[in-house]
Amino acid sequence: MGKPSDISEPIVESLYSEALVLADEVRAVFDLRPVEGPDFDGDRLRLAMSVEGLRTTTRIMHVLAWLLNQRAYLSGQISEFSLRRHGTLPPDRPSDSENLAVLQPETRALISATEALHARVARLDAAWREGFSAQPPAVQRLRERLGRELRIASS
Repeated sequence: MGKPSDISEPIVESLYSEALVLADEVRAVFDLRPVEGPDFDGDRLRLAMSVEGLRTTTRIMHVLAWLLNQRAYLSGQISEFSLRRHGTLPPDRPSDSENLAVLQPETRALISATEALHARVARLDAAWREGFSAQPPAVQRLRERLGRELRIASS
C-alpha cells in the first residue's frame, strides 16, 4: 500500500456502512436499561454490560472516526499530511472473558463483530502506514542526495 488512494472509496464506503449498522446495534444493546431476571447476579451482569458496553462503543467510534477521516481525504476535504497525522486507528481493548461469560450470546456475537471490524480496519491502517515507514524520511533522503552530489563534485 503506501498511499491513501490505495484504500479505495468502495472499500471505505462498505466498511462505513457496516460500522454504522453495528453502531446502531451497539447503541440498542448497551442502552443500560434495567437488567432483570430470576437466574443471574444482577450486579455482575450490570457491571459486565457497563464495561463491555463502554469498550464496544469506544471500539466502534474509533472505527467510524478512522473511516470518516478516510472519506474526508478521498473527497478532498483533508490533505494526506492531515490524514497521516490525525487518522491513526487507536489500538483495540479486547473484551474481558469473565464479562463475556455472563452476557447473552447475541451480545457476545455483537461484541465479536465489532472486534472483527476493528481488526480488519487495523490491518488496512497498518498496511497503509507501513508504506510510509518503508520510505526514509524526507530529511534523510535529502542528506543522501546531497552526499551523492558532494561525492560526484569532489571526484
